[in-house]
Amino acid sequence: MNKKLVIIAGPTAVGKTDISIEIAKKLNTEIISSDSMQIYKYMDIGSAKVSKEEQSSVKHHLIDIIDPKEEFSVSDYKAEAHKIINNLHGVGKIPVVAGGTGLYINSLVCNMSFTESSKDDQYREGIERIARDKGNEYVHFMLKDIDPESYKLIHPNNLKRVIRALEVYHITGRPFSDFKDDNMYSCDFDLYYYILNMDREKLYSRINKRVDIMLKEGLVEEVKWLMDYGCTKDMQSMKGIGYKEIISYLQGEISYEEAVEDIKKGSRNYAKRQLTWFRKDPRAVFIDKDNYSCDEEIVAKILDDIKIL
Repeated sequence: MNKKLVIIAGPTAVGKTDISIEIAKKLNTEIISSDSMQIYKYMDIGSAKVSKEEQSSVKHHLIDIIDPKEEFSVSDYKAEAHKIINNLHGVGKIPVVAGGTGLYINSLVCNMSFTESSKDDQYREGIERIARDKGNEYVHFMLKDIDPESYKLIHPNNLKRVIRALEVYHITGRPFSDFKDDNMYSCDFDLYYYILNMDREKLYSRINKRVDIMLKEGLVEEVKWLMDYGCTKDMQSMKGIGYKEIISYLQGEISYEEAVEDIKKGSRNYAKRQLTWFRKDPRAVFIDKDNYSCDEEIVAKILDDIKIL
């Protein structure tokens, strides 16, 4: 019998934090964040980071672990998260993974065959820039040590395929040539995978209000501090929604009003992309929050599924 793993996912601002904390309390367990922005230190407001008070009620992992000037890949996440999952299973606890970064979740629960839907746009754009600056041969040579088989099989002028091979290694830590057409949607866990959702207009309203609250709480000041600290718009951390727009405003590229609208629009579009991503996994159980009178009912439904009440 595989060991149990609970995942609480869904679009930004849907209310994952409250429900995941209540489930973790009932299970007497800990939460592993699957949020690609909350890993960074000093980036609290724009990432809607789980508060210190919330973290004190239930232990959270993989929050505030990386300096914003550092890179952190999906394979790094997978390695760190698996250690924590194994430790929790080792003491008889059911880990709860909570967050909205689909790639992070897939790294834990999928045999990644890495179709075109599994990608890292920021990394890919960086390699494309290198190819423009230094040429196809240079990018092709980057494969030689990490994936000799793909290096031999893929022609240097097949740039798209070369970049794909580099990207898969970046995401998984495994050579592109290792991946066969195995069953993507299988994993080593007894999986309880839930996607929280709600009426689209209601969700968009929550997103817009959240952005207003972030600005009131000091998002602009947070970004100013990060820039003074040495963070630039080219860094992985600063490409997050909320950060890149405020940098553009502070650098005089757009007005404050444009920045605010861009953050809201970018967040709404991101929510749409998240839902599209999660719908691809046939194991994911969608929970429409509008069908429940309170979060406690959702928590009870999930615990009943896990057969723990």
